[in-house]
Amino acid sequence: MKQLLVDFIPFQFTPQQLTETMAQNGGKLIVKGVLQRAEAKNQNGRVYPKPILEREANKYNEVNIRQRRALGELDHPDSAVVNLNNVSHNITEMHWDGNDLVGTVEVLTTPAGNILRELFKAGITLGISSRGMGSVRELGEGKVEVQEDFDLIAFDFVSNPSTHGAFLKPVNESVNKGLVPVNKYASINSIITDILSDL
Repeated sequence: MKQLLVDFIPFQFTPQQLTETMAQNGGKLIVKGVLQRAEAKNQNGRVYPKPILEREANKYNEVNIRQRRALGELDHPDSAVVNLNNVSHNITEMHWDGNDLVGTVEVLTTPAGNILRELFKAGITLGISSRGMGSVRELGEGKVEVQEDFDLIAFDFVSNPSTHGAFLKPVNESVNKGLVPVNKYASINSIITDILSDL
């Protein structure tokens, strides 16, 4: 049976790196990192076969990225539709590096995008998470394999990634130095509530 599948990879950088990348990109916050990983068990116990992920990445590139509508939300909704009220970012490019699907993400100046930017400024470690519809097959030993009916919907920013190492970094030549260690997972909803209560 087809179900909503969500998987997460962390993005991280320091406030100084945030300032540098915005200065180098005309005030835009642009981050880059692993969006999804093929052929590896993630924290949800799922394995994405590379041919399936390649097919969906190609389709996403043609239909969404090239038309500048590869939008994602801040936190995962329980929906197969991207809600424009909660859009925080747009994927501008993605490519393969071995089994890693790597992408470039522009944080938008929407209300959710502004919250995302402030979380990054505060040094909060967030991750990127794929959202799609599909079925899985049990492989045993706590692993399930994503099946041929998988449809990629979006990549959302969340507080707890399922894909190891899915923390994005700012696009900037000096950003690979002095990355912040991964913080243990804070609830993004409580962070957003704290930010909004201070307004």
